[in-house]
Amino acid sequence: MKTDEIIHSLEQQDFKKRYGKVYRNVGLLIESKGPEVNIGDVCIIHQNKSKKMLKAEVVGFQDEHVLLMPFEKTNQIGPGSLVETTHQPLTVKVGEELIGQVLNGLGEPLLSDHQPIQDLHRFSTEQDPPNPMERPPISEPLTTGIKAIDSCLTVGRGQRVGIFAGSGVGKSTLLGMLARNSDADINVFALLGERGREVREFIEHELGEEGLRKSIVVVATSDQPALQRIKGAYTATAISEYFRNEGYHVNLMMDSLTRVAMAQREVGLASGEPPTTKGYTPSVFAMLPQLVERTGTDQTGSITAFYTVLVDGDDMDEPIADAVRGLLDGHFVLDRQLAEKGQFPAVNILKSVSRLMQKITDPDHLKASQRLRNWLAIYEENKELIQIGAYQKGSSSHIDEAVHYYPKIMDFLYQSMDQSSTFNNSIQNLIDLAGVGHE
Repeated sequence: MKTDEIIHSLEQQDFKKRYGKVYRNVGLLIESKGPEVNIGDVCIIHQNKSKKMLKAEVVGFQDEHVLLMPFEKTNQIGPGSLVETTHQPLTVKVGEELIGQVLNGLGEPLLSDHQPIQDLHRFSTEQDPPNPMERPPISEPLTTGIKAIDSCLTVGRGQRVGIFAGSGVGKSTLLGMLARNSDADINVFALLGERGREVREFIEHELGEEGLRKSIVVVATSDQPALQRIKGAYTATAISEYFRNEGYHVNLMMDSLTRVAMAQREVGLASGEPPTTKGYTPSVFAMLPQLVERTGTDQTGSITAFYTVLVDGDDMDEPIADAVRGLLDGHFVLDRQLAEKGQFPAVNILKSVSRLMQKITDPDHLKASQRLRNWLAIYEENKELIQIGAYQKGSSSHIDEAVHYYPKIMDFLYQSMDQSSTFNNSIQNLIDLAGVGHE
């Protein structure tokens, strides 16, 4: 660059720092007079009587006042505290050195004695989804190592799947199995709104050393401010996007999308949004598609996303479950009755669906899966008659066949937490069970 161009560039720069001042703090919100900011900008609030600085995000405006939502607890903030803008949204440091690390919702190492990680790149948590016309079609199955999924609910690389279940039915255990057994290059976990006690237990027991070696874990526990729980979802998604851009096949596992929606509801209500269905604000239903559309395939790699969705009282029609089901490419329903019987993973095959299965499986595999579903459906329709002994054997050849195969199907679908099954073995065992090709 020539000297006169450098001088002209410097003349265009504004080297003055402009500050705002905290006006008041009401509930979750901090109001300030100034500075000049845009929605989504990160601001630094200089705390009174302390050298510490607090990060907050601009979430709205009211009567020419800036509405800020803090990422952290608001201790030692009072009227007159200085507010400085960064003029940019939240960014995180990303790179291969993060693999095996545990981060907070802002992408910072969670362990207080952790040494700074070198050779990382700044990456914005606010990214646009891939151009829909530039997304390659999903044509390759993902090996999950779980028989019930690989055989009857086959997932493709880049697919987005919801795991729907009430509390205590095995969502976290299923995610741990996916992390250990799948053939993805990297796992990115987002543990959002979890109890603090469960975080270490999940990492040590469900994920284990084997799973952590190819995983990055982002944690924002239930005691963290609502905005950090939301940003945990964006941080995990951004990290996944970075590795997808580098050509990796990534598994993004978010537990849970419902708690992210609840955190967004807190922010929306505090900002003055009107509550709608069950108290959820309009911004919740605007945020969900913006978040999940960022995953999937692009020209360089793929993000296969698994989002857990909490269903109150196992109600599959509650607002978040209903909205998310329409955004994703399939859903797995974990059944409490199956879990109570000791059937694991407790995936209800009849209530679950993979919308891409027909496009990524061969005819024999698909035929065997449909036959197994048919037997399960016939058995469930006549379950009460069979169990009370009212059904007479020989009355229906279809029911007789379903009764005969039902125990074999349950044995086939059962898999303990420490077991893994290759994709080809799962498919071959399914075909043999269904008798496809032996007619």
